[in-house]
Amino acid sequence: MGHRRENRDRHSGGKTLHDYIVRAVARSGKVRAYAARTTELVEELRRRHGTWPVVTAALGRAATVGAMIGAMLKGDQRLTVQVMGDGPVGTIVVDADAAGRVRGFADHPNVDLPLNDQGKLDVAGAVGKGALYVVKDLGFGEPYRGSVPLVSGELGEDFAYYFAVSEQLPSSVGVGVLVDTHGRVKQAGGFIIQSFPGLSEEETADLEGALTSIPSVTALLDRGVTPEELLAHVVPDVRVLDRVPVSFRCRCSRQRIERILVALGKEERESLCQEQGGAEVRCQFCGKVYRFSYEALRALDEGRSV
Repeated sequence: MGHRRENRDRHSGGKTLHDYIVRAVARSGKVRAYAARTTELVEELRRRHGTWPVVTAALGRAATVGAMIGAMLKGDQRLTVQVMGDGPVGTIVVDADAAGRVRGFADHPNVDLPLNDQGKLDVAGAVGKGALYVVKDLGFGEPYRGSVPLVSGELGEDFAYYFAVSEQLPSSVGVGVLVDTHGRVKQAGGFIIQSFPGLSEEETADLEGALTSIPSVTALLDRGVTPEELLAHVVPDVRVLDRVPVSFRCRCSRQRIERILVALGKEERESLCQEQGGAEVRCQFCGKVYRFSYEALRALDEGRSV
């Protein structure tokens, strides 16, 4: 099975939908399929981090695929995706869980590059060469860790390669982010199609043909196509199992930040007291700022919270 790459697509009208992921099967269970609309999520990431268009596209693609991989998990299981390239965007980090709660950031949100030779946002140029890491906390002690080299930096292809190599699952990953002329997110979404043993050569050929001919994800979403309809373009016999709402959600809290400050050690906290009269910690994922006064840092030395 192959893969798709997408950047910006044409603008057209479309009905407003909320973000969600569809989990489905096809070909008598020999194909597992996921499709997502993540427009509101990616726009929230853009707004919180002030990302410029090419970074919006890169972070949005990673967040969309991360959300769909999260939908493969159960209960309290969660995962972290790290795209560590040598391009100007730096590292992209996305956290997601089985309930569709997602957060993420890019090291350098304000990157501007010329359009690529297809006239689209140069996500590959922004990401560069490096590696893709997926860490799954399945609740069984040591997390599962998988990694592959970045094969293109377009991210759809890179995640398809990850599934093929790390999870031994032939997969096609299509993902796109459509940014308007003001830099806002107009459409975002994607799909993952995975084939299991038992799929005949004819069925495989039909599936690959459909994947080759399908319009881009964002073009379909911009026409008002739902995630369910998107999957039906590829596998007409798709059967929807359930739907998972997707939303931005950060897990930071003052208590978590306190634990980080405690882990710094008493000497480092004393230095913050003397040099700055306190501490100010900004969450990388959501941008919230936590302020600790001189008295609050002193209280941590005594095992108290202020």
